[in-house]
Amino acid sequence: MIEAVNDQTLADVLPLIAQYQAFYQVADINSQRNEQFLSQFVNHSPLGALFLYRQNGKVIGFATVYFSFSSTITAKVGIMNDLFTLEDYRGQGIGKALINHCLDYALNQGAARLQWVTALDN
Repeated sequence: MIEAVNDQTLADVLPLIAQYQAFYQVADINSQRNEQFLSQFVNHSPLGALFLYRQNGKVIGFATVYFSFSSTITAKVGIMNDLFTLEDYRGQGIGKALINHCLDYALNQGAARLQWVTALDN
């Protein structure tokens, strides 16, 4: 089940954020800084949203959408900057569900499109 992260569920997704950062070889993973940064994308923020995927009560994936603008199309755009699923749950369509959810969310918030940024080898 996909849900928007709020103040009460932010702590549930932070361990996955740290695993995501480790995957991208972030040298200084700081849970306090993560919480402070990501808290700006909860509770229906106009800046974007953080979504989690929960299965049997366990958070197993997440995605973020940040909003920006494009001069080439002169419109608001959503940027899906983060997408992560725990390794044991990959290949089950969870990532695809999160992508589609982020696309629907971005379009419903007035974005002309959703862009995805990821590592070239991902």
